[in-house]
Amino acid sequence: MSGNSSRNPSPVPPGMGGDGSGSAASAAAGAAAAAATSSNPQSPRPQGQTLTVTSDEINLLVYRYLQESGFVHTAFTFAHESLVGRTNLGKGPLAYLPPGALISFLQKGLQYVGIEESLREDGTDRIPAGGGASGDEGDGDDEDGTGVSAEDFTLLGEATVRALTRRDPPIQLNVPPQAAAAALRARLEEEERTGISRSNSAGGGASRSSSGSKRKKKGSGSSSSSAAAKRKQQAQAQKAVEDQVAKAQAAYQAQQQQQQAQAQGGTSSASAALEMMDRAAARLEAGGKGKADSGGPTAMDVDENNSTTNSTTAAAAGGGTGPLPGQLDKNVPLADQQVETAQQRQAKMTEAEAEALDVPTRARPDQVLELNQHTSEVFMCAWNPIHTHLIATGSGDASARIWEMGGADAKAGLAKSALLQHGQNGSDKKNKDVTTLEWSPSGELLATGSYDGVARVWRRNGQLVHTLRSHRGPIFSLKWNKAGNYLLSGSYDRSTIVWDVTGEVGFVKQQFQFHEAPALDVDWKDDTTFASCSTDKTVHVCQVGSDRPLRSYSGHTDEVNAVKWDPSGNLLASCSDDCSAKVWDLTTTDTTPRYDFKSHKQEIYTIKWSPTGQGSANPSKPLLLATASFDGSVRLWNVQDGTCYRILSRHRDSVYSVAFSPSGDYLASGSLAGQLYIWDVQTGVHIRSFKGKGDIFEVSWNKEETRVASCFSSNVVEVIDFQP
Repeated sequence: MSGNSSRNPSPVPPGMGGDGSGSAASAAAGAAAAAATSSNPQSPRPQGQTLTVTSDEINLLVYRYLQESGFVHTAFTFAHESLVGRTNLGKGPLAYLPPGALISFLQKGLQYVGIEESLREDGTDRIPAGGGASGDEGDGDDEDGTGVSAEDFTLLGEATVRALTRRDPPIQLNVPPQAAAAALRARLEEEERTGISRSNSAGGGASRSSSGSKRKKKGSGSSSSSAAAKRKQQAQAQKAVEDQVAKAQAAYQAQQQQQQAQAQGGTSSASAALEMMDRAAARLEAGGKGKADSGGPTAMDVDENNSTTNSTTAAAAGGGTGPLPGQLDKNVPLADQQVETAQQRQAKMTEAEAEALDVPTRARPDQVLELNQHTSEVFMCAWNPIHTHLIATGSGDASARIWEMGGADAKAGLAKSALLQHGQNGSDKKNKDVTTLEWSPSGELLATGSYDGVARVWRRNGQLVHTLRSHRGPIFSLKWNKAGNYLLSGSYDRSTIVWDVTGEVGFVKQQFQFHEAPALDVDWKDDTTFASCSTDKTVHVCQVGSDRPLRSYSGHTDEVNAVKWDPSGNLLASCSDDCSAKVWDLTTTDTTPRYDFKSHKQEIYTIKWSPTGQGSANPSKPLLLATASFDGSVRLWNVQDGTCYRILSRHRDSVYSVAFSPSGDYLASGSLAGQLYIWDVQTGVHIRSFKGKGDIFEVSWNKEETRVASCFSSNVVEVIDFQP
C-alpha cells in the first residue's frame, strides 16, 4: 500500500497481524476509500479541482482508528506492514488529526450517498413524503426501478451498496490488471467513437464518462439509428474489447516472463493499470484531444517492448533495478555482489536441500531442552547474569516465567519454573503481552514491560515488588543502569521515563518527551546518561536532571529501530528501516555519523556490539558491530577502519536477533524461518545449527558460554547446549 496513489482506487491495507482484527481494518479501509471517492462516479466536481485519495492517507486513517479503538497490537503491526511511518502525513497539520477522523469521513460519505439517492438532478425529491419507496420506474435516475427510503441508509445496508454499484459497476480485476485497463480503454474509446449512450433515456441524452464528468452529446445519429445498427456497433465495440484484452494478456505474460529472468522486479502491474485508467479517463474528459497526438502510443497502450522500470517495492527495500544474474554491477562492491549471488543460490534451494547442508552442524536432540509452558508466542528471553542457572522469558500470554535449569546441560532437564502473571483472568489479560524484560546487574530483580504500558519489577523468586504506571502506551524497551538504582523505559506514547526503584515504592525520577513518535529502544551510556530512538527517525542522548537532549542525531531517513552503546561508552550505534546502520562518536561535537554502513538491502532490525575492546572484559580483542537485516544476512563491521569484517549469509529469511557470546568469539543469530546459527566470528563459519518450529524472536547466551536460548512464535523456548 505504501506510496501508491490513484484518483479512484479502492485500496485494501496489507495483511494484518494474527489477533483477528485484520478483517475489521480491511473493511474500514475499503469503506473509507468508497466514502472518500463518493458513491456516484458521474457526480460533477468544480472545474479545475482534482479529487484525490491516496493509499497512504487511508492507511493513516485506519492506523489512527485502530489506535483509538484499543487495538494496540494490531495498530503496531499495521503501521509496520503498511509503512505508514515512512510518509510525511503524520507531520504538520495532520499531526493534530482529530479523533474519530475515519468515522467522520465515513459519515460524510454516507450523507453524500443519501443526498445523491434522495434527489433527482432537477432538485426534486425522489423519496416520497411518507418515506416510502419511489415508484418512478421510468425515471432515468432509477435504472433498477427501485426507490430508497431514508431508513434504509446504513453504511453497509442494501440500499447503500446498490447505490454504489447500480450504475457502471467497477471492473472486476480477476484478469491481469493491464488486461482490465485495456478493456476499459477499448470500451471508453469505442463508445466515444460510436456515440453509444450509457443511459436508457430516449433521444440520445448526454452520456456520462466513468471519470465523473459529463460529455457533450456527439450528435443525434446514434439515437435515430435502427436497432440492427446499434447491435452492429455494440458487436464492434465488443470485438475491440476482446482484441485489447488479448493484446494486454499477451503483454502481461511476456512481462511476467521477463521479470522472472531479472534480478530485480518491474513496475507494479496494478499501479500501472490504475495509472492507465486514470489517464484514459482524463483524456476522454478533455473531449478526445489525446487522439490528435501524432505517432506514438495512446495513453493506455500497453508497451510490449519496455515493460520493466524501477520497482516501488524494490526501491523501498533498498534495491531498485540491477544487473541480470551472473553479471557484475560496477556500482556495488564486489564482496556485496558475491553475497547476493550466494543468497540467490540459497533461494533456489528447496527446504530439504538447505536443511541437508546443515546436518553436519545440527544440534542433537539430547543437546536441546524445550521449555513449553507458555500458551502464546515468546518474545523475549534473558539469562540471569549472576544466578546463571536461571532464565527469564516473556510471552504474548500476558505472563513472564523464570525457569530454573536442572543442571549444566539439556540432559539434566528443568528443575522448576515460576509464573509471573500480568493479568488475573481472561479479560484482565487483554493487551498485557510481555514484550521486553531485563535482569538487574545484581541478578536479584527482573523488570518486565508490557502492552498495557505498565512496567513491573519482580524478585527472582517471582514476587512482585513494584508496579510502575505512567506510560500511556505499550512499553517497547527496558534497561537497568549499571548501579541498579534506575530503570529506563521507552514507550509507544513517545516518551522515555527514568524510574527510581531503590525504595519501597518506585516512582518517576524524570520523564523525557523529546520524540515526536513512538520510542522504540533505549540504552544506558552510564548511570545517568542514555540514548533513545524513535519512529520519528531521530536519536536523542539525554541525561537525568537535564531538561533538553545533550545530543540529537537526525541522519536516518526512516524509523530507527535500535540504539546500542559500545563498551567504552564513546560510540553509539543505531539502525533503521532506511537499510543503514550508523555509528556516532560522542567524543566530538560532530552531528554527522563517524561511519554510515549501507550495504544491507533491506531494513536493519537490530544491532549488537561485541563485548570486546576498550571498556570490556576482553580489551585485547578488536571491537566489532553486528547488524541483522531483513535481507537474511548478518554483517560484522570493524569500527577501527569502517570496513565489513564478515558477512554471514546462511539464513533463508529475515534475521530478527543476534547475540555475541561473553568472550566475543562466537555469534548466535535467529531468523523468522526458525533457523538458529552459531558462528565462529574469526572465521565466519557456522559451527552449530538448529531448526525449530515457527519464527525466532530472540537469542541469548548464558554467562558460561555453554548454552544458547531462542524464543519461538510456536510458544516455546529452545535451550541448546554449546561446546565449541
